[in-house]
Formats: sequence, C-alpha cells, structure tokens
Amino acid sequence: MGTAAGSAFDVEALRRGIEGQSADTLLSLYADDAEIRVVDRNTQPSHPKVMHGRNEIGEMLGDVYSRDMTHKMENCVIQGDQVAFTESCEYPDGVKVLSESMMSLRDGKIVQQTMLQAWDE
Repeated sequence: MGTAAGSAFDVEALRRGIEGQSADTLLSLYADDAEIRVVDRNTQPSHPKVMHGRNEIGEMLGDVYSRDMTHKMENCVIQGDQVAFTESCEYPDGVKVLSESMMSLRDGKIVQQTMLQAWDE
C-alpha cells in the first residue's frame, strides 16, 4: 500500500505507527483540529468518548501504544479522502482487542476518526 491519489495520506506511516507502537508517528498523521470518537462497551454510541485536538489525541495514543501488547494493521482501504482500517491487538495473557476505524482526511491529514472497538472479557 502506498499513498492514495489525491489525498497524500501515508498508509505505510499508519502501518509503521501501529505495528511499531509509535504514538509520535501516528500523531503526525492528525491535523491540529482533529477529533476522534470511540465507541465500545463502556462508551456507547449515544455517549462516545470524544477527543479533540492533537494534545488529547496524543495522550490517548501514548497510553494505548505504551501498553505491553502487540498491534497489527490487518486491512486498509482508501477512497478519496476517506480511510478505513482494521487493527488487531493482543495482550501477553491472550486477551484480544479488535478495532475498526473510519477516517476523514483534509490535505492528507486525519481530521475525523470514528473507532469501534471490542475486546475479550
């Protein structure tokens, strides 16, 4: 996978950030005014967790990618200024997490992301 025509989004940087557990690499893909909405068992669709701007997003990425777990980008699809990808994760004790994200881009940077995630309990 490379850069999408017209969007200048770097899919390989996304993969490197996820699989290399580099919050800094991932944060570089977001616009200053980006927003992430997270929906899961604890933050349901009517009350998602919402992070605004690179500072809040950076805190979340720093937390997630500093954990003792593996991360893998399994699929990524780009169409125009829309990106969707699947991420699978596993903790050392075997607990698995699956995440699906849909993102909107502006000038090749992520401006909006909705993430749905589920994990073993």
